[in-house]
Amino acid sequence: MTGRTIWIACLLGGLAAPPAFASFGGSKSEEPPRPETGISSVSLTPRQEAERLYADAYDEITKAKKDLEEGKEKNAAKKFKKALDRGERAVSFDAKYHEAWNLVGYAARKLKDYDRALAAYEKCLALKPDYAPAREYLGEAYVELGKLDKAHEQLAWLERAAAATTEARDLKKAIADYEAAHGAPADAGKAGAPADSSQAAPADTSASGHGGR
Repeated sequence: MTGRTIWIACLLGGLAAPPAFASFGGSKSEEPPRPETGISSVSLTPRQEAERLYADAYDEITKAKKDLEEGKEKNAAKKFKKALDRGERAVSFDAKYHEAWNLVGYAARKLKDYDRALAAYEKCLALKPDYAPAREYLGEAYVELGKLDKAHEQLAWLERAAAATTEARDLKKAIADYEAAHGAPADAGKAGAPADSSQAAPADTSASGHGGR
């Protein structure tokens, strides 16, 4: 094969593996893959194009979080908007890409677009009901909206899922912080486990996995 043919084959091979950066809280073990330049002549599959856009969106979220830490809220908002645009383009290429729906929800929530965020989390969980990061972020969205009963529903699910201890801890802290700030009693809005099957915790979460946590 020619050198260009080998290069294209390597590029497509690298894009075939989905980015494993679906959770946006805490530190990540490696940088997300960056889009390659000069690949307009390469025909990508819809999934590969979605993964490229997802990686780009994740990079924007990482930079936006850094801006927030430095108090640069306007700069962060611009980057969250870019991430939201790329995430929505990703799901337009592959509507079954649950990690990308989770990213759309996260970016929209950071922009205070709660209708869009809730819809995106619901689509993510319709595809993968046991996806713990989306349940945590959905719960945090409900906290920000003051809907503690619904936030407690997601917390109840996470606490029942053995592999979701980190997500449960973070959501529990978000609920506690809200209650402390608003003078709500510690047990305000608590609810039992959701009744519908789409929100019931799996009996054996050790075998279900959580998709790129």
